[in-house]
Amino acid sequence: MIIYPEIDPVALDLGFAQVHWYGLMYLCAFMSAWALGNYRAKQADSGWNKEQVSDVLFYGALGVILGGRIGYILFYNFDKFIDNPLILVRIWEGGMSFHGGLIGVIIGVYLFAKKSGKTYFEVNDFIAPMVPLGLGFGRIGNFINKELWGRPVDSLVPWALDYGDHIARHPSSLYQALSEGLVLFIILFLYSRTAKPKMAVSAMFILCYGLFRFITEFFRTPDAHLNFVMFGWMTKGQQLSIPMIVIGIVVLVIAYRKKAVN
Repeated sequence: MIIYPEIDPVALDLGFAQVHWYGLMYLCAFMSAWALGNYRAKQADSGWNKEQVSDVLFYGALGVILGGRIGYILFYNFDKFIDNPLILVRIWEGGMSFHGGLIGVIIGVYLFAKKSGKTYFEVNDFIAPMVPLGLGFGRIGNFINKELWGRPVDSLVPWALDYGDHIARHPSSLYQALSEGLVLFIILFLYSRTAKPKMAVSAMFILCYGLFRFITEFFRTPDAHLNFVMFGWMTKGQQLSIPMIVIGIVVLVIAYRKKAVN
């Protein structure tokens, strides 16, 4: 069992301001998306330029931040929100939801598509491979902040962590960083290297993320104030991932059927 390495969440203290590791992870997420977006824009017949990449990332960043915060409150703390709606703006208390951020990005992509004259899925298929590395950085931020503890291990594994309660636990945030981040990036990058039917890359992202999230939730301790929400074993994260899996499969089938018809 490995003792969790206590990491100061403040990466740099300037006296008049503090730079937190979690903020740096967000910066790394956006920078990786910017770099990959520009790389994809340079490919032959991409239909994209550097200015459009910067613009769509701006819309996406707003969607992530606003949607992630609103989603966290509505999905995970709705009762507290009803009692005190002001918790929505207490961003210093933390709390972001991927599923809320996803909805925010969907709205942001729609607005950018209208502004740029591109179709919604033309934009979505382009940015989907740019997202996973950012998700991975976010999960590393969770690990540094000592968040999202794993469940106790059934049998001791060499990488089990003691977060300070003397219980061997799965490092679930690192599992998610690997699956939602690196593995999902590799899948989407390789899948999108050749021409695919419209909507297919977007569908692959939704499907694979939903599957990875559903699986890794089995190793993550449920939110204390929610515990299991269905059947005595299903977490809120799994509940929110089921529609993603279903939608991903349906849209993928529709995409390839449309290609076959055309």
